[in-house]
Amino acid sequence: MDFMVIGAIGGLRIGDILYQLFFFLLLLFLVKKFAWGPLMNVMQKREEYVAGEIESAEKSREEAEVAAKEAQAQLNQTKQEAQTMIENAKNAGEKQEKDIIESARQEADRIKQAAQDDIQNEKEQALQALQDKVASLSVLIATKVIEKEISAQDQEELINEYIKEIGEER
Repeated sequence: MDFMVIGAIGGLRIGDILYQLFFFLLLLFLVKKFAWGPLMNVMQKREEYVAGEIESAEKSREEAEVAAKEAQAQLNQTKQEAQTMIENAKNAGEKQEKDIIESARQEADRIKQAAQDDIQNEKEQALQALQDKVASLSVLIATKVIEKEISAQDQEELINEYIKEIGEER
C-alpha cells in the first residue's frame, strides 16, 4: 500500500500524470507543427497585407495631396493668365478708344481747316470780283463822263445810279 501511497498524491496517480503530461506535450508539439505554424504564417501574411494596404493608402494620399497642390498651382496660374489677358484687352481697348478719338479730332480739325480755307478763297474771289466790277464800272463811268459834259448834279446822279446797279447785282 505504500506503493500506492507513493504513486498517488492527493488521489492522483503519477503514472496517469506522466501519461497525460506526455500526451499534452505531444499535443502541444503537434499543434505547434501543424496548426500554430500555419496559423502564424497566415497571421504574418495578413499583417503584411494590411501593412501593405496601409502603406499603399498612405502613398495614394500623398500622391493625391501632390496632385491637389499641382492642380491648385495650375488653377492659380490659369487665373493669373486670365487676369493678365483681361488687363491686356482692357488696355488695348482703352488705347484703341484714345486712337479713335484722336483720329476723329484730327479729321474734324482737317475738315474745319479745309472749310476755313474754302471760306477764305471764296471771300478773296468775291473781293476780286467786286474789285473787277468796281474797276469796270469806274471805267464805264469815266467813259460816259467823257462822252458828255455833265453838271455836278448830273454826275452825282450817275454815280448813285451805278452804285444802285452794283447793289442789285449782288
